[in-house]
Amino acid sequence: MRVHHLNAATMCPRGAALITGKGGLLERATMVCHVLAIETAEGLVLVDTGLGTGDIARPSRLGLTFTAVLAPRLDPAETALAQVKALGFAADDVRHIVLTHLDLDHAGGLGDFPKARVHVHAREHEAAMARKDMMAKSRYIPGQWAHGPSWQLYDATGEDWFGFAGVRALFADEGDVLLIPLHGHTRGHCGVAVRDGDGWMLHAGDAYFHTHSLDAEPTAPLGIRLFQQLTDTIGAERRRNQERLRQLRQSRGREVRIFCAHDPDEFDACCAGRPL
Repeated sequence: MRVHHLNAATMCPRGAALITGKGGLLERATMVCHVLAIETAEGLVLVDTGLGTGDIARPSRLGLTFTAVLAPRLDPAETALAQVKALGFAADDVRHIVLTHLDLDHAGGLGDFPKARVHVHAREHEAAMARKDMMAKSRYIPGQWAHGPSWQLYDATGEDWFGFAGVRALFADEGDVLLIPLHGHTRGHCGVAVRDGDGWMLHAGDAYFHTHSLDAEPTAPLGIRLFQQLTDTIGAERRRNQERLRQLRQSRGREVRIFCAHDPDEFDACCAGRPL
């Protein structure tokens, strides 16, 4: 398989020192929306979609808090659709979309690929459809899936993978793309593992936000740690899963390259093929 790393939305919140550990308190940080485009025997597979053309056309649907605090650039050239086309594919070539979760900055491009089958954990789908509280109403945007996607839902059953349980292979004929339950940030949040030669890469979504969160002695900046706590649905689960990811990176880092959705340094390293 050939894997392309895409940034499908740049976000520029103020407080760089508190978010990335670099720059001043009033400077703008840079955060990415790390998306994978995978060429497989099943066709083109996307892992997450970032923000889509519908979000750029109607940024109000993202909500005032999101646009004011995270300050997305809303650049049409950064949409997954534009970048898929730049790679020489058409929208209909995207046959599958695998979502780490349904937060607005991960599911925004769903409508740009209406023929794709959308793979997501059943717990996440249930939470997004119900939108039971104010946090859920702000993070899950029904307009992003108003086209009526073809959903493929997964429950808690599955196999083990490097100590993680309930892991599901997404395509029956191959075990090269796996859904890894990493609940906590949202109710059904998952990682997505992709076979990479003799090893694996693991897109951990929002299981953590800063690469130093997985250090043996975590040193993520204060602001990003507070932001993670504020956006947790089930904090205890997220912390347990983050610790398991930390142990996996420390013990099997050569076999499994772990990266999150929003860290720009991890994104740059992946694009350049550098170690994480």
